[in-house]
Amino acid sequence: MGMTLTRPELETGYTLSRSALAHFAEHGFVKLKNVLSAETIAAYEPEITGKVIELNTQHLPLEERDTYGKAFLQVTNLWQDSEQVLEFVSSPRLARIATQLLGVQSVRLYHDQALYKESGGGMTPWHADQYYWPFATDRCVTVWIPLQETPMEMGPLSFAAGSHAFEHGRDLPISDESERVLQEALSEQEFPEVSEPYELGEVSYHLGWTFHHAPANQSDVPRRVMTIIYVDAAMEIAPPANKYQESDLANWMPGNQPGETVSSPLNPVLY
Repeated sequence: MGMTLTRPELETGYTLSRSALAHFAEHGFVKLKNVLSAETIAAYEPEITGKVIELNTQHLPLEERDTYGKAFLQVTNLWQDSEQVLEFVSSPRLARIATQLLGVQSVRLYHDQALYKESGGGMTPWHADQYYWPFATDRCVTVWIPLQETPMEMGPLSFAAGSHAFEHGRDLPISDESERVLQEALSEQEFPEVSEPYELGEVSYHLGWTFHHAPANQSDVPRRVMTIIYVDAAMEIAPPANKYQESDLANWMPGNQPGETVSSPLNPVLY
């Protein structure tokens, strides 16, 4: 029953202001309020959370994990396991915002990823997502959708504004080293760090090369977040630059080769 009530919102347009478009172009990210209603989030959150619990492969206690493992529980391509998640991930509303921000005609799904930061979960070190992705251009963007109100103590995403144009540190995986090296480099370059809570229904979009990190979750509940990564539908695959990109090519674009346009069955056009 809930589905019929909430689906229209996922299909209708969202009006992006000129200032939001300008902010994204200048800073490499934008936060947008009221993209999803509380009702829509409430309709999909239990299914997403249930799938994270069911499909999660991280069973070590927090204190036994490395920095990356302490940062969050990570489950990818939930849409393949759930009709309801598929409906959420293929939302034309969310995809159309991505096309407008990227300034492209059409976007494909790269993959989705639930990022649940447990109570007591550690910081997510500074990094740029595109380090992991074998793409020929920077026309790829992640929507970060908290499934609850996210005050500062829960560890909301924070961005180095303008850092999408900064090429230093693009060769660093998420690690204690990336946190240290990038904190220093980003401070030297005087990229302002934008760190703010998220209201319920507020989401952010950030480019693949925008550096971001997140504080620890000091609250007593998990920080539940769903992300969807969009790429320009005409994106060409670059030769993988590291082992992570090799594995991403094999896992998220199966059958595709460097030099081709992204076109695997896992990468449908969403808008």
